[in-house]
Amino acid sequence: MTEHHQGNLPGRQRRRFPGISSRAYEHPADRSALVALRKLSGFDTVFKALSGLLPERSLRLLFLSDSVRVSDAQFSHLNDMLRDACYILDLEKVPPMYVTQDPKPNAMCIGLDEPIIVVTTGLVELLDEEEMRAVVGHEVGHALSGHSVYRTILLFLTSLALKIAWIPLGNVAVMAIVTALREWFRKSELSADRAGLLVGQDLQASMRGLMKIAGGNHLHEMNVDAFLAQADEYEKGGDLRDSVLKILNVLPRSHPFTTVRAAELKKWSETRDFQRLMDGHYPKRSEDKDTSVTDSFRESGRHYAESVRTSKDPLMKLVSDIAGGAGDLAGDLGGKLFGRFGAGNGAAGNGAGGTDGDGQAGGQAGGGSDERGRPGERGQNEG
Repeated sequence: MTEHHQGNLPGRQRRRFPGISSRAYEHPADRSALVALRKLSGFDTVFKALSGLLPERSLRLLFLSDSVRVSDAQFSHLNDMLRDACYILDLEKVPPMYVTQDPKPNAMCIGLDEPIIVVTTGLVELLDEEEMRAVVGHEVGHALSGHSVYRTILLFLTSLALKIAWIPLGNVAVMAIVTALREWFRKSELSADRAGLLVGQDLQASMRGLMKIAGGNHLHEMNVDAFLAQADEYEKGGDLRDSVLKILNVLPRSHPFTTVRAAELKKWSETRDFQRLMDGHYPKRSEDKDTSVTDSFRESGRHYAESVRTSKDPLMKLVSDIAGGAGDLAGDLGGKLFGRFGAGNGAAGNGAGGTDGDGQAGGQAGGGSDERGRPGERGQNEG
């Protein structure tokens, strides 16, 4: 077992979150989008096919052969950040991290059995220490939430899109799965951004990192307030035609637009929930097994209803008006849409979505999905 590095920054002590559940930072849309994805026709077929064809060993060998493994001897500052992040989020088993040569700044957490974190040279060269700390925390958040399995499937489905005739599904069905995976992954990025903030505990560093990913290493030319104003302008969106264009623009993307991520993170940092979390009051991993799936989707329904009610987007305003105001909309979204995935659906399982002592996802015995929507049939860690 890799020893943890003490979670210290020069000049200040950062808070640690013993036994924290990923529910503490997961965006309300994250889990609901994942369970909706698993209800999609054909997803289980693709999941099982790819799980059998993509052995974990080959994935690790690929990175061992053509990337640099982070350790005390190589990229030691990244190794310290990784152990810090695992220490703060109480992830006992530190995932291996690799640096791969790619000028495009990017990071990902992949792996079917255990998570692997990969960062590109473009990202390492772009970000300063505190910005990079938030990114490493972001990826550790993906690991703690069990996102790596679905991210891996998305990666292979998109990179092998022209070579998947062997999957017993039509191309239309495969593209529906890819679209649903992207929709979920965009939501999961908002969750992981929050985990990055919990690790770095420096909102300005998180904001700077997102600005650099959007505009490059020219911070003296950029301004956080102006960057956030872009997000506000984007959300207002002009007219209904702009609203439709925004939907079309985001569909092929695996990540949300950077300005939107920055605005969402800043909004969360100002909430009472975030302050309570920083004060040490948060859901524990040990309580995950008792968490109700129905409650999770009721919360997601309330979130969507509130998002539509307060949205400045003209299409969302129209939807809100048609629905007859926030009350009717909350009932419609929370009761009808999310009710399909609640207690009334026997496949939804009941609160088995905890994480084990290693911070990895514990699969539910038998079929169905656990509280985070991960396949229960695997019955093993899917960190």
